Amino acid sequence: MRTQNSNHEVTKSPRATLRRTPLRVFVTSWLSLFLLCLTHSVRAGDAPMHGPIKSLKRLEDTIKRFGGNGDNWHMSWANDDRVYLSMCDGEGLPGSPQGKNAAGETAEYNSRMYAISGEMPDIKFDFLPDYPLLMNDTGRNISRYYNFGTLARDGKLYQFLSTPNHPFTEKNQGQTKFVGAKLIYSPDNGKTWCNQDGSSPVVWEKWEDRSKANMAFFEEPDDSFALTTVLQMGKNYSENKDGFVYLYAPSGSVEGKMNQLALCRIPKDKILNRSAYEFFTGMDEQGGAKWSKKIEDRGAVYTFPEGWVNKSFHPYAWHPSVVYFAPSGQYLMANWGMGINDRGTWFKKPSYLGFWTAPQPWGPWKQVYEDKAWTPGGDQAARCYQPQIVPKWISADGKSFWMVWTDYQKVDGELKYYQFNGQKVAVEYE
Repeated sequence: MRTQNSNHEVTKSPRATLRRTPLRVFVTSWLSLFLLCLTHSVRAGDAPMHGPIKSLKRLEDTIKRFGGNGDNWHMSWANDDRVYLSMCDGEGLPGSPQGKNAAGETAEYNSRMYAISGEMPDIKFDFLPDYPLLMNDTGRNISRYYNFGTLARDGKLYQFLSTPNHPFTEKNQGQTKFVGAKLIYSPDNGKTWCNQDGSSPVVWEKWEDRSKANMAFFEEPDDSFALTTVLQMGKNYSENKDGFVYLYAPSGSVEGKMNQLALCRIPKDKILNRSAYEFFTGMDEQGGAKWSKKIEDRGAVYTFPEGWVNKSFHPYAWHPSVVYFAPSGQYLMANWGMGINDRGTWFKKPSYLGFWTAPQPWGPWKQVYEDKAWTPGGDQAARCYQPQIVPKWISADGKSFWMVWTDYQKVDGELKYYQFNGQKVAVEYE
């Protein structure tokens, strides 16, 4: 029997071809396909090269201070092989222009995005001139938006920018705290920037103009999801298989809530659609996750130790970094607690640093590293925070990765290592 294609070309039927094809051709073809699968990059659910992570060790002789002035450093690995980097409250990174206020004076950026080229520790910071300007200026034009949760996917960049209830300088307004997050995005790796509704240019709303209509999260129960983190899953989010983007955040802004970790998932093509967000409520008997569209139904995927949330200034702790760690087929989380004194004042002692692993984004989480006095290089004056893990800097053999952090220690009133700090971490498997 013969069949014809749409261009009227005569072709043999599949059955006729099958009868005339030697067995060795099929064996060779299937073997080639099998070898191709073995050499393909590991994605979530594929067979990992190692068993579960047993422990981690920070390699003190690898500490590198990259300079600049800023903090937080949430990052994502894009399709152009660059790492896109969010920076808060700083004058800038090495090799890039310093911020200027309206009067032309050197000033801090409130939030800024950069790109990083190269491999750790030989990296180069690239200034993105088209990122919407946001300065810490005088008066109320200060401390408005902090770009934490960041995602690069298919040439698009997404940022969740946390916003406090009032400027940090206004002490007479009661407890300062983060109460929401604004979502902005770029459809072209940083050349154009849009508001969540697709309009451009980006609008930095005045304090009194913020609302649920122009924020992804705003005045949610217990201030949940005011501090967001986006799960990272390889270059261009390519290690994801289930089609969802995951957001982590402290469940609230006080002890007992801030040390509880909440989780949200979004279909990856609906990040800009707030009504598509679902919140983790708990696990079923098979270890799967249960979800609700109502944020008030949220449960905790993990509860961190108490005693590491500050009461003074604005509550700030337990804001994680989470990646899919392909060599072990697990999810790896770094998180930190604030070192406080008896009055709950922040940065009064070294911070808490921990790492956890899980088979799924929702857990169950197992701790594989704990340090109750995080002091890189044995520096007892260190006041470190915001540890970040980046998929691009996970070694090919899975035996190490690089972490990045900021240090708030002061010498003679000046911040010493308020900059981009890096350190290699060794991985031991079961």
